[in-house]
Amino acid sequence: MASLLYQTIPPSLATLFGSIDGHVKAGAPVFIGAAGSIGKRMNQNGVKYYVRRFYGGAGTQQETYLGIVGEYDIAPLQAQIEEVKALVPELRLLVREGFQAADPKTYATLASLHLHGVYAAGATLIGSHAFGVLINQMGIRAAAYATEDVDVARREALAFERIPEKSFMDMLRDSGINFVEIPQLDNKKPSTSFKQQGRSRFHVDLLVPSPNNEIQIIEDPELMAHVTALPYLSYVLGRTEIATLIAREGCCPVRVPVAERFAIHKLVVSRLRVNRDTKTGKDIFQAAVLLAALGEKFPGAIESAVEDLPVSAHGYLVGALPFALDLMQGHQRASGELSDAIARIANDRI
Repeated sequence: MASLLYQTIPPSLATLFGSIDGHVKAGAPVFIGAAGSIGKRMNQNGVKYYVRRFYGGAGTQQETYLGIVGEYDIAPLQAQIEEVKALVPELRLLVREGFQAADPKTYATLASLHLHGVYAAGATLIGSHAFGVLINQMGIRAAAYATEDVDVARREALAFERIPEKSFMDMLRDSGINFVEIPQLDNKKPSTSFKQQGRSRFHVDLLVPSPNNEIQIIEDPELMAHVTALPYLSYVLGRTEIATLIAREGCCPVRVPVAERFAIHKLVVSRLRVNRDTKTGKDIFQAAVLLAALGEKFPGAIESAVEDLPVSAHGYLVGALPFALDLMQGHQRASGELSDAIARIANDRI
C-alpha cells in the first residue's frame, strides 16, 4: 500500500492554531526574538532608567534602552510582553504536536522584516519556510523541513507607506544577527545574498522575477540592495496572502504564495535545476505534499494553478509530472487532478 505524504492535524489542534492565526492577523504584538522582560539600570550619574532584556536572533542576551524611570510609562510595553508570553505555552504545544516552526534565527529575521513593514508592502516569503507556513495553515503534518536559507521575493515595487530609511541589510541586522554581504564568484558583480558573519551558513536571499526568463542581477533602490532576478517567479508571486509564522519565542504575520501556485512553481523549478539533486528532491517532495492535500481538501485548486502557468513553463511541468506522481501514489484524487490538468496543457502544445 502506498504511503501517505501527510497526516491531518486533529481538530482540537487545528482550532488552537486557528485561534492563534486570528490573533496574529488582528495585530498581536511581535518582538524580535523572545518577548523578554523589563528591568531597571542606573547610570554613572545615579539616574535610573528602564531596559528591555531579551534573547535575540543570535542567541545572546540583549538590552535595549526604554526611558528614564518616572518619565517612561512601561505599562503598554509590559502588557505586550505578557500577551506574547501567554501564547508561548500554546505555541510550544503546537510544535510538539508536529506543527512546523521557525528556528530562533529565522524567526528574529522574519519578525524584523515584518516590523519594518516589508510584507505589508508586498514582499513575500518563499522557499522551505513558506512551505512550513502553508502546511500549518492547511492543517496537515508532513516531514519537517531543515534549511538555513531564507528566501524573500517581491513581484513589483513595494508599496511602503513611507520610503524606508534603512536598507535591507540594516533591516536584517535589526534582528540582532550581524549580517554581511556574500561576495559573488565574479567580484565585479554586487551581492544579492546576506549571511550571518562567521562560520554560520544562515543566509537570506533577495529575489525578483526576471523580465526575460534569464537569471540576472538588478538594483532595488527601495531596499538599497541588489537582487537576483529568476525565471517564473512572477507566477508564484501572482497570488499571495498573509499567514502566520510560529516559533517557540512567538508568532508573526508573513506574506506567502497561495499553496497551489507554490506547489506548481516548485515542480517547474525542479526541472530548471536538475543538476542539484538535494534541492531538486526537496522541491518535488514539497510540491507533492501540498498537491496531495489540495486535491483532497480543495478540489479544483490544482487545475486552476496549472491553467495560470505561463506557456513557456509548460514543458518543465510536463517533465516533472512523473516524479510528482511517483510520490503521490497514495493520493489518487490529487494525482488524477494533476495528471488531467497537465494533459490538457500538453495537448494544447501539440
